[in-house]
Amino acid sequence: MNNELLPGYLKSARPNPPENRAPWYKNTAPSYAGIFLSVPFMAGMAAALHYGSLWAAVVGLFLGALFCFVLYYVPAILGFTTGMPLYVVGSSTFGTHGGILMPGLLMGVLQIGWHAVFTFSAASFFMNAIGSNAAAGSASFWLVCIIWGMAFAFVGAVGINWLGWLSSWLPVFPLLIIIIAGFSNIGGISNFNSSISIPHTTSAVIPLMGLGAFAALQAAAGFFATAGAAGADFAMNNRSKKDVVLGGLFGISLPALVVGVFALLTIAGAIGKNPQIATMPGFEPFIASIGQVGGVVSKVMFWVFVIACICPTGFCAFLAANSFSTIFPKLPRMGLALGAGVIGIILAATGVANNLVGFFLVIGASFGPIIGAMTADYLRNGKWSGPRKGINLAGYIAWVLGFLVGILGKLPVIGFSYGLATLMSFIVGFAVYLIAADLGLEPETVDLNRNK
Repeated sequence: MNNELLPGYLKSARPNPPENRAPWYKNTAPSYAGIFLSVPFMAGMAAALHYGSLWAAVVGLFLGALFCFVLYYVPAILGFTTGMPLYVVGSSTFGTHGGILMPGLLMGVLQIGWHAVFTFSAASFFMNAIGSNAAAGSASFWLVCIIWGMAFAFVGAVGINWLGWLSSWLPVFPLLIIIIAGFSNIGGISNFNSSISIPHTTSAVIPLMGLGAFAALQAAAGFFATAGAAGADFAMNNRSKKDVVLGGLFGISLPALVVGVFALLTIAGAIGKNPQIATMPGFEPFIASIGQVGGVVSKVMFWVFVIACICPTGFCAFLAANSFSTIFPKLPRMGLALGAGVIGIILAATGVANNLVGFFLVIGASFGPIIGAMTADYLRNGKWSGPRKGINLAGYIAWVLGFLVGILGKLPVIGFSYGLATLMSFIVGFAVYLIAADLGLEPETVDLNRNK
């Protein structure tokens, strides 16, 4: 056991005591269900319909819902058994100093991206709700993004308890809306066809059904990857392994399947009525699909989805500030939250945040290997080993190779898209960590309690 001095973020870490924990249906399940009842997840289902039939997308969604549980399980078990959050339990896989960057800083950076995505979503639905054609880049869109993004970055910094209360009941309304929209557009499903022509060379290797399923699996897993790693933060509030399992099944897999199916029905039915919707990028197919419902009902739906973006926008700024304050503890949290909000606003107002497929790809490629390496570390040792000295090269090598596999579709010249980016990056991160650890690249552990 090494006696190295611990960084400040580990010195200050304290486990969540048993008396502060509660049943899965009071914390893990409703928190995770609210994540899937968000506009980006529903809108991301449009990508699943580009490459195959509705049935292919449903099959892929089912597999994706199960894989989301896999992404969550080991971080959640680590959080439950230690009572510690992600940035502490990750110090075994990435090291006492390596954990500051991975997953700490990376989580903060990606939360800025999520802040941008939710700001863009809120602004887009707001414009549709008031009947405006203003799009990203316009003065009106900039104004709405600035007001929305800064307001809820501020709320995330000072009103997190208020957001927690609001998030306990607000997601019920988007659930009702997506169910109504699914049934409203169901008449167009018989006319739905895949919108993108698949090259013969690709479809010869992987059948169209496979490509559609892969796309749906990636949409679900890419959306969920950061939340999966945060399973440690959620499950540190659980009482038992049974809570961890039930919270994951009823908070992750079931909501992902239910919400995803109705989102697929909504979008596929709208495309069947109006094939032009399939050619739209990012959020636009989903927004147009809600508009396809028609009349006052669509207007109400637009407003509901605007309101549904309140909590996640604030939470993202809060989580970004949390991550950065771990690294820069002397900087004010308010300034960090507002700074994250400013960057998110720029990404939203310029339309960069409208690239959902690309964003989900980056998230999955970034956190797939992190969770894969954490899973390998846990299974190899049968428990949380504790912080490892300095930088754990096994974890970093696993992450680099897993990330490269995850973004193959974006690499110039050699790049190709295969639709399983998050799954493959997870597998590579898992396998490489085991190999690197067996080669002796894991540093010795440090006593977490010695320097407190």
